[in-house]
Amino acid sequence: MRMLGSMPVRVLDDRHRDTVLAILDSDPVSNVFVSSRVRAAGLNPDRLGAQMWGYIRDGELTSLCYSGANLIPIAADSEAVRAFAERARNEGRRCSSIVGQADAVRELWDLLAPYWGRPRAIRAVQPVMATSRPSPVPPDPHVRRVRMDEFDIIYPACVSMFTEEVGISPNVGDGGALYRARVAELIRAGRAFARIENGRVMFKAEIGAATPYACQVQGVWVPPDLRGRGLSVSGMAALVDESLRTIAPVVSLYVNDFNARARAAYRRVGFTEIDTFMSVLF
Repeated sequence: MRMLGSMPVRVLDDRHRDTVLAILDSDPVSNVFVSSRVRAAGLNPDRLGAQMWGYIRDGELTSLCYSGANLIPIAADSEAVRAFAERARNEGRRCSSIVGQADAVRELWDLLAPYWGRPRAIRAVQPVMATSRPSPVPPDPHVRRVRMDEFDIIYPACVSMFTEEVGISPNVGDGGALYRARVAELIRAGRAFARIENGRVMFKAEIGAATPYACQVQGVWVPPDLRGRGLSVSGMAALVDESLRTIAPVVSLYVNDFNARARAAYRRVGFTEIDTFMSVLF
């Protein structure tokens, strides 16, 4: 697609949708989050809840950067990263994290760090794992889609998972309004899965993003007193099997490199490492 204008970084809109999706679909697993957002909302910033920046080289759109609650460089070489960093620096930090393929995020953060201050945490190595086959281990037959009338049961587990993983409660700031809406949205979409016994969540996880090509697992959680019993392995096996059957042909996730127990559990379920992400959390 030919692009007009001489500015190397432009805010894109729905006129660029086909070209943007072609870039995203060149790596459909690693780009599943942004691709799912574009497919659902288009590129109008008000609908997307973010801006999509495009890097223009020789009149062609070659790289992207999703600028919303997350800052996510996509298909960005060093030249594009420098251009995105300049725009991000000029606009000031609006995101709560920088996340994406490790090389681009590392370079982007090196350029922004002198201006954006100390982050809350840096997760420098986060393996991206994926599978396209039913799990080789038996699935937990009690794991199923969560119903809306179970919201008050699942929500505290979601808050516990988020707080444990991110380091702050999702209820901080707006009292949890946005997070509650997001959990409800995933339940209504049939993308929240759990094993619930006597009103207690034993295992839970969600499909946070989905496209026709891939989906991404988030929020895997087992109560601390029940860990080490294999609930996450059989629970993930159930989620993988159902997701492959009804949601997308590839199931993916990313995990911190230091979480050896989780990585081992995912490998048992059939996941293999295909990429490396990095996250900078504010």
